[in-house]
Amino acid sequence: MKLISKEQFLEEHNKLSPASMQATLALLDRFKEEKRPQLKDDTWCLDKLRIPFMSWLATAQSQKANAKNKNFKKSTKKEIYRNYPETHYES
Repeated sequence: MKLISKEQFLEEHNKLSPASMQATLALLDRFKEEKRPQLKDDTWCLDKLRIPFMSWLATAQSQKANAKNKNFKKSTKKEIYRNYPETHYES
């Protein structure tokens, strides 16, 4: 188990990953914030953290895509407002 810096982890991860799974330092920071128990210090282990990171990244990307699709569907949906005749009840 070899411990490396965050920058080295990013470089190795991007080298091994397809274009759709490429990461940035900002994504690694978000991952570190959300997964604190796995990352107690500033060293990263490629063997230990790469699979959880890829899983987290895939989930984050799908959530982002779902949010984008919801906003798109919401904005393209034509809203219909109807004026219904008033009903007067005699008491």
